[in-house]
Amino acid sequence: MAAAIGIGLDVHQSIGNMIVDIGGGTSEIAVISLAGIVSDVSLRVAGNVMNNQIIHYFRRAHNLLIGERTAEGVKISGGSAAPLKEELQIEVRGRDLVTGVPKLIDVTTVEIREALSDSVTEIVNGILRLLEQTPPELAADILERGIFLSGGGALLKELDKRIAKDTGLVVSISEEPLKAVALGTGKVLENLNYYSPVLIKNTRY
Repeated sequence: MAAAIGIGLDVHQSIGNMIVDIGGGTSEIAVISLAGIVSDVSLRVAGNVMNNQIIHYFRRAHNLLIGERTAEGVKISGGSAAPLKEELQIEVRGRDLVTGVPKLIDVTTVEIREALSDSVTEIVNGILRLLEQTPPELAADILERGIFLSGGGALLKELDKRIAKDTGLVVSISEEPLKAVALGTGKVLENLNYYSPVLIKNTRY
């Protein structure tokens, strides 16, 4: 809900909006209408899992041990969810698991995409499951308005195109995906009276 408000959606309207917020620890997928969450899916697949998959891939495929920070850099510079117009080659530094000495190797964006494929597929499948659970009236709204992406994971290259291809829907990335939740929280705190229905309808405890 905070992400939806942060990217500028009017959550009070009786219009269905689907937002996918891909953070560090979880990916939250929700259909929002009338200041409430109609249905949602929470996946334990997000940025941190993607980094770990890259680490395991280099260990398995290249006998190379890399750290979390290196994996994050590889994901940002070479990660993608669908084929790129021009596949790239990047340098990756780590420690050779056989000799124990530092090592530099060249890998392609095709390999990195392969390492991330399970995570991307799980996120796409989560979106498809939620679409199946969405009431018909709200599904019609989503067909017209599309899916909105936020969170750091939204910056993964070609993720919007992959989701669009698999769902047949238009996919939009927010202008500041990394700040969407923080911006939304700030708006709520500045306008508590206006957003009080949001706070009441989404209290889980």
